[in-house]
Amino acid sequence: MDKYKNKYRTTSRRLPHWDYSSNALYFLTIVTQNREFILGDVINAEMILSEIGKIVNVEFLKSFEIRDELFLCEYVIMPNHIHTIVEICHPPVQTPDPNNVELHDPNNVEPHGPNNIEPHGPNNVEPHGPNNVEPHGPNNVEPHGPNNIEPHGRAVLHLKSESNFNDFSIKRNPPIRLPKSISSFMAGFKSAVNTKIDDYIDEHNLSIPKYNRNNHFFQPNYHDHIIRNNFEYQRITNYIIQNPTKWNSDRLNSDNS
Repeated sequence: MDKYKNKYRTTSRRLPHWDYSSNALYFLTIVTQNREFILGDVINAEMILSEIGKIVNVEFLKSFEIRDELFLCEYVIMPNHIHTIVEICHPPVQTPDPNNVELHDPNNVEPHGPNNIEPHGPNNVEPHGPNNVEPHGPNNVEPHGPNNIEPHGRAVLHLKSESNFNDFSIKRNPPIRLPKSISSFMAGFKSAVNTKIDDYIDEHNLSIPKYNRNNHFFQPNYHDHIIRNNFEYQRITNYIIQNPTKWNSDRLNSDNS
């Protein structure tokens, strides 16, 4: 018996059978709960972030610093939503080449026997002692410090030239949330935002409810679109960049309704 008659059923907006951990470019839109204008305001066609919007911005950028497979191509934070293009790019798997197996020639084996044993004795012992110890001390320590630290991390990256827009082989029956996938990125980002904003509420003694799984900051779902070619990429990039200038006519702007 169907207890709820599909009354409370929500349909996934994900593309059926697509593996969302696959190498691809994704256009994503994340909207605040109830489309609340909480991330800032558009003034003179420029987006001005609120204090909470600044927290969201920091956590969004941090998401790419901690994920090696994820690259940020473009994004904009609007008063009640985020538009972004992200790229998943896993490194290629190295497989051994059967043609490169090293061959051993029995004629090239080094002979072993009593005539080939290296002599040992007092005349062949490498001397040890205070005159042969490698000195250690402040003059011999390899320097460490800000000028000698090997840099790690990356800046916000743009479209990788080696991306193949046409490589969209569908992998069947993936798990609901794969590691290193769009859904795991979204879950981690939203969780971090909830935590940081709750900390901000505590620090400033704000009389607003905290955010958790029963009180979402962002809507649980999100919109995604797999970018299939360079024309689409350029069109969506321009849309994101121009979003603040078109806020007055944006369908997510409830002031227009």
